[in-house]
Parts: sequence; structure tokens; C-alpha cells
Amino acid sequence: MRYAIIGTGAIGGFYGGKLAHAGKEVHFLLHSDYEYVKQHGFQVDSCDGSFHLDAPNVYNNTADMPQVNVVIVALKTTQNHLLAQLLPPLLHKDTLVLLIQNGIGPEPELQKQFPNLYLAAGLAFICSAKTEPGRVNHQCYGSINIGNYSCSDKTRFDALINDFVEADIKVAEIEYHEARWKKAVWNMPFNGMTVVMNAQTNQLLANPATMKLIRRQMLEVIGAAQALGVKNIDESFADKMIQNTLEMTPYSPSMKLDYDFHRPMEVEYLYTRAIAEAHKVCYSMPCLEMLEAQLKFLSK
Repeated sequence: MRYAIIGTGAIGGFYGGKLAHAGKEVHFLLHSDYEYVKQHGFQVDSCDGSFHLDAPNVYNNTADMPQVNVVIVALKTTQNHLLAQLLPPLLHKDTLVLLIQNGIGPEPELQKQFPNLYLAAGLAFICSAKTEPGRVNHQCYGSINIGNYSCSDKTRFDALINDFVEADIKVAEIEYHEARWKKAVWNMPFNGMTVVMNAQTNQLLANPATMKLIRRQMLEVIGAAQALGVKNIDESFADKMIQNTLEMTPYSPSMKLDYDFHRPMEVEYLYTRAIAEAHKVCYSMPCLEMLEAQLKFLSK
């Protein structure tokens, strides 16, 4: 299949790079480092094995890109307003769009703009950063859960899964709502807490008080998911996420990096929408609602 990567950063650069390194046809949209990558190629430094793409297919405008079978959107949700202009040149009637994004609700919103579009959610469990032009540093983990939101073509969806497997990416098909809410169990506590506490993940878990608070926040997310009818998620998942985080390298999540570099934070999709969904079933998340308020204050 032919792929387009919209958002060639820490996430899009890694997964798109893995697909291209495995011999898949991949077309990358770049912005600030377009000229650099065009001249020097793209480097992925990875704990699982580094590699260099000598002559990747790179563009600075989707109007110049071919139509593709799969579009991987790895933009921050703060940039989703751009998709109305970025996507149309890439689409034919059977294109599948995979949103590798944080938060709750990006698929329904995009479906309203493109009613006939095949959509899926990609929830990445990965420590990765774009450290300089044309270079991604993959520190640990790297698996991805993919949930089918509206792709009625099972053959196309299965081909996506198979290509990820062939690219040596640990991938699992998982029910859409389960995928989104399981990622929120990690995202909602750690993204916001690293910002308001000015700390990395390891520091939060090394302190008994903040570790207790992180776990309480995780249980709030799990309770909201259960209230909304999400299956296969319970208290043991919080313990698993904490253990995984204890074992990974010290990490600053994307929201911490956005705050440090004075970029917009993804408060709307990561917090506001999840809290609103929980309220619809009369479930509240008081710790996370306080964290949301703190982040909104800091974002001003």
C-alpha cells in the first residue's frame, strides 16, 4: 500500500520511517526541516536498531503528493483545523486515515468534515522525540494499538495491520473506545502532572505523594471508561501502566515539551473532552478536573 505521513515528528517520523525502512512506499509531509531532509535524508536513532533513509519521498505541500491508500496523521490535535486543507489532495474513495493522536474525540469531529472517510485511531505507547532536523530519537517501547472507527473495508484495515507487522512494529487491533480510554489512563495523569510539577515521569513516581496522586488520577480515568461502557479495563491496568513507566527511561511527555517550548498544549482533547464525556454519564473526575484548570491557567 501507499502511505502519506502528515506530521513527520517524533511519532510520524518513527512509524513512517519504520514503514519506509521495511520497503513500503511512504510519502512524508515536512515543514521546517523539508530542505534539510531533502538534502541529507532522515535518521531514526532507535533502541531497537537505528537506520537512515537516504532519499525519502518528501514534500512541503500535500498538493504535490500522490493519492494514497493510507494517511497517517501524527499532528498535535491543536493543529487539526489544518486537516480540512491538508487531506483532500491525498484521498481517493477508499483511503483510510489513521489518527495517531492523543485524547478523546478526534475521529467523530473529522468524520463530520469527511462523512465518507474511513477512519481509525492509533494509540502509541512510545518514548520518542524529534531532537533536531531530520532526526528522531526513539528511547523505548514503540507498540501501537489500532482501533477501527469507521472503516467498513476489512481488507484495507487488515492490510494496514499486516504492513505494521512487516515493518517490525508491535501492533494490536483493539476495540476503538477501549483503545482511546486505555491511552488516556497514562496520558491524562502524566502529561499534565509533568507540566504543573515541572518534573519528568521518573521524578513523579519516585515521590510517594505524587505516585499516590498519579494512581488516583488513573483510577478516575478507568472509572469514567467503565461508566461509559468500555470493556477490558480495570484497576490492574493502572498498576500495569505505573510499572511500565517505572521501567522506562526518564521521560518528558509531549505536553511538557509543548509547554517548555511555548507551544499550545492539547488541553481540549486530552482533558476537556474526556471530562465532558464522563459528565454525560454523571461521572466526575475531581483530581483531573483540577489538573485541567491548572493547565488552562498555565496555557494563558
